[in-house]
Amino acid sequence: MSTSRSYSRLTRDALALLGARIKLGRKSRRMSEKDLAARVGIARSTLQKIERGDPTVNIGLVFEAAVIVGVPLFVPDRTRLAPYLERVSDKLALLPKSIRTSPNAVQDDF
Repeated sequence: MSTSRSYSRLTRDALALLGARIKLGRKSRRMSEKDLAARVGIARSTLQKIERGDPTVNIGLVFEAAVIVGVPLFVPDRTRLAPYLERVSDKLALLPKSIRTSPNAVQDDF
């Protein structure tokens, strides 16, 4: 029995947009599907899934394809990503390491 996961509309649209931007970047650089797939280290069929926005493809592969064709990830300049990561890491250090739910939820509906 195969179970299929459903994704929100926003997730599907974001994946489709990223896939289309990767395809645009590839074509702008006059790269064939075969060439980009070889650079990423994946099969051509996996690249086609990436460019269609298939949510089952490993995110690392999607990001690698994006970087190779020049699609910016999170910030316009890739050298500026490290400071953002550092800031998020600093914020995470201030938060609890784990979040536990209370076994007895408080009933506060009056």
